[in-house]
Amino acid sequence: MNIPPIEAFWSRKPEELMQQLSVTANGLSQAEAESRLKTFGANSLTSQKQKTVLKLLFSQFTSPVVVILICADILSLFLGDATDAIIIFVVIAVSGLLGFIQEKGAYDAVSKLKNLIKSNSQVIRDGVAKSIPSEEIVPGDIVVLTAGNLIPGDGLLIESRDLYVGEAALTGESFPVEKSVETVPANATINQRTNSLFMGTNVHSGQCKLLIAATAKNTEFGKISQRLNITPAENEFAAGIKKFGYLLAQVTGILVIVIFGVNVGLHKPVLDSFLFALALAVGLTPQLLPAIISVNLAKGTRRMAEVKVIVKKLESIENFGSMNVLCSDKTGTLTEGVISLNECMDNKGVPNAPLKKYAYLNAALETGFSNPIDESLRILTGIADISQYKKTDEIPYDFTRKRLSITIEENGAQTLISKGALNKVMEVCTLADNGDGQVVPMATMNDKILALYNSYSEQGLRTLGLAIKTIPLGQKITVADETGMTFLGILTFEDILKEGIDNTIKELLGLGIRLKVISGDNHLIAAHVGGKLGLRNDNIITGPMLELMRTDALVEQINSVDIFAEIEPNQKERIILACKKAGNVTGYMGDGINDAVALHAADVGISVNSGVDVAKEAADIVLMEKDLHVLTNGVREGRVTFANTLKYIFMATSANFGNMFSMAGASLFLPFLPLLPKQILLTNLLTDLPEMTIATDSVDDDWIRQPRRWNLNFIKKFMVIFGLISSVFDYTTFFVLLIVLHSNMVQFRTGWFLESVISASFVVLIIRTRNSVFRSRPSRYLLGATILTMLVTIYLPYSPFAGLFGFEPFSFVFFAAMIGMVVLYGITAEIAKKIFYKYVKM
Repeated sequence: MNIPPIEAFWSRKPEELMQQLSVTANGLSQAEAESRLKTFGANSLTSQKQKTVLKLLFSQFTSPVVVILICADILSLFLGDATDAIIIFVVIAVSGLLGFIQEKGAYDAVSKLKNLIKSNSQVIRDGVAKSIPSEEIVPGDIVVLTAGNLIPGDGLLIESRDLYVGEAALTGESFPVEKSVETVPANATINQRTNSLFMGTNVHSGQCKLLIAATAKNTEFGKISQRLNITPAENEFAAGIKKFGYLLAQVTGILVIVIFGVNVGLHKPVLDSFLFALALAVGLTPQLLPAIISVNLAKGTRRMAEVKVIVKKLESIENFGSMNVLCSDKTGTLTEGVISLNECMDNKGVPNAPLKKYAYLNAALETGFSNPIDESLRILTGIADISQYKKTDEIPYDFTRKRLSITIEENGAQTLISKGALNKVMEVCTLADNGDGQVVPMATMNDKILALYNSYSEQGLRTLGLAIKTIPLGQKITVADETGMTFLGILTFEDILKEGIDNTIKELLGLGIRLKVISGDNHLIAAHVGGKLGLRNDNIITGPMLELMRTDALVEQINSVDIFAEIEPNQKERIILACKKAGNVTGYMGDGINDAVALHAADVGISVNSGVDVAKEAADIVLMEKDLHVLTNGVREGRVTFANTLKYIFMATSANFGNMFSMAGASLFLPFLPLLPKQILLTNLLTDLPEMTIATDSVDDDWIRQPRRWNLNFIKKFMVIFGLISSVFDYTTFFVLLIVLHSNMVQFRTGWFLESVISASFVVLIIRTRNSVFRSRPSRYLLGATILTMLVTIYLPYSPFAGLFGFEPFSFVFFAAMIGMVVLYGITAEIAKKIFYKYVKM
């Protein structure tokens, strides 16, 4: 059905908009929804187009250097050199096909993992509520929303109950906004559209049914993102890869131009010189780097998934491995997260039955955001027959009042029951029960109540206050009615520490990660728990203290503080930013409505699959279990992935770079090209084969124990030192071939091809680790690929294809000399490695 654009949908009545959208209270039919999805497209602000197999294959050959080489090769074909042209084509095709196979596997694996944590929404289709991916929502859908849900599109409320929505992402308004079904004028601003919800915002409390009027780019959020052309910020690793690419491009460009010019100046064939220069460029360019990075990251995500860690954004793996500070909440992470009622104490510290009854009714009848405390009260039995009580009104919990109030009708009267943070309940009370059944002025009980509170907190118990008030029957309540109440007593709860959590925290410290607890609990509880866990609890920053601190003072202190207590939700982001300013790579772990901003601010936002939609959406990494032990396993895998990605870069910038540099230099004094273009490309292909298995390689403990960060200066120094060592042995090979063995042109090319490939493959086993090659064993795949490459290389001059590639068999004397040089090269590289790592820090 063709639905015209709907202007100012917020100014219409629900039934009018439903008629215009051709939908009934039973929602769309599945067939109609599928039809509209084809018309309107996926409900996403990012492209949903999947890379086709052909596009992925074609992308392997789009490098400018490769394109130029193919064009030059075609020219060579037309000029009559068909054999060489075909060989070059085959080598390029095989290299591209290998990259395609690797990248296709990585792409498929990551796509499957991302499907595990897609955001879903409850919609009514064919009269039945069902969960579907949010991307499949279309205009006309009726969505059922509750606390913690992300709003998947712009729409009009058709039902609403105690609904408060966080619109900070769209309007900048810090506090949740109350919503209702009352119609507003067509010229109402976004802030005034109290009957409408918008994509990208989230439900704080209450529930509703929303009629979707706009999706994807037609939403308010979509229009803003299109105007601003919003793109995600580039992380440190991606920026480093780009700088590394620029560095190689500069070196390659200068080298190719100089080599081509000099060879032409020496009256060597122009076409051969051009192909030689381009082949050198291919050899110098680590063209498999994108595929290697994709494979490493994809394999890393698979390994992390095996330890119940799902990576949403691949580039976040680098930050995950570099993380040295983790900020986390307490409940459910350090503790079991199963809060149980300890006791309901009156103001003398004695268990009190009426207090327990009112606490039960308040929790059982509230309809806002479900939380562990209320759940622990709802399971109480034998307290009250809930059917005998009629709930008449409710004021949902919010993060400013920190109270939840309901009214019930009992015995012909109406009672207001407020439960919440102790200080927030005390501040609305003018009276208190003294524990003997007498109501006295609140001022006379303050000290006794606070003494009880301190005593419970020192025992690690969480506390809530409860107060009641009689109001006229039939009166609707507002926040203004939460005053002049009578304080009945204190509810105490306990949440025991997770078994083995102290060992897990030691594991984190062993990985170079300092845990910082950000808790809403009071400082006494936080100190009690922190002490049990071995955290530093002598210096605790509380929310009120944080309010008075300047940012520079917080940054100065933050590395010496492990516990933040009595923290307001809007203060979490400030703590995260201060950690980052103090030079830390900071992770934040949270799963609640009020964690989204902090998750976004952190270098690594970590949520859990059981968390609310808004938290999972803001996170980079999602844990399938809310357990720090799961996180430590993920950190290890993240560091393995980062280490193996850097290994390829080290390899590409050492032996390969040295060989190509030597080849360029040799072409300046030899009367012939040192290697033919097809031989250079074959060298490049064979040396890449072992490196393609690098994602499977084992990683030394010293890489895993400490966080690592991208360091381009380190890579430059590595490239220069090990590239020069490679070149020294290349020139030694020239000397042996020309002066000792008196090789002709074909023998020289064959001998140097053998030495180049074998030495480059062998040295991979040495430079892959900073430790001795005998102490750090490579994976069987890397070792197997290296040995296979060497054997294939040695066989080529004796194979039926030797003539096609311009090779001829060599004598035993050369092989003995070559083995000697390769062994000496390995010993030199091993010694140089020890000296290099002693003076150059990663």
